[in-house]
Amino acid sequence: MCSEYKFTSRRIYSSCRDLPHLSAELHWTYNSSTGIARIAYRARQGPRGWVAWAVNPNQIGMVGSEAIVAFHNGNGSMMVYTTLINSYSPSMVPGNLSFQVSGLSAESSVNEIAIFADVGPFEGGSVVNQVWQSGNLVLNGVPQMHAVSQQNLQSTGEIDFLYDQEKHR
Repeated sequence: MCSEYKFTSRRIYSSCRDLPHLSAELHWTYNSSTGIARIAYRARQGPRGWVAWAVNPNQIGMVGSEAIVAFHNGNGSMMVYTTLINSYSPSMVPGNLSFQVSGLSAESSVNEIAIFADVGPFEGGSVVNQVWQSGNLVLNGVPQMHAVSQQNLQSTGEIDFLYDQEKHR
């Protein structure tokens, strides 16, 4: 359960949600005056795979989403960057998003990768369509296609950073 997790890096978040697929969870603190959410996305993943958390500003679903992706680089360090998911076969190259992203970092522990960032403000306020994903292979620094299992295909939903944060207090 996400509410029982303690980050080793002394990061503290006011809310969290166990996401219904891919053994993932989202932790956040939302600042309603700035519209910025400080997030931590955690998911199970082995040393050769990748994870991503994204916001789709226009609809629920993968295509059109704006992602933060993380994986182990060839030298063992963590690689984390933003990318646009503009098709079912995206390039996965770094790109700018329509919302601000700062404080971007990632870390890994045994069979897990965590992404940290400050995101927003969003055009829709505190309500966003989120997408999360993981894949088992990175080739030459490029995350490869994820599986098309029900777990992968259903890893979408809406989150209201403000309402859901208030609900968890």
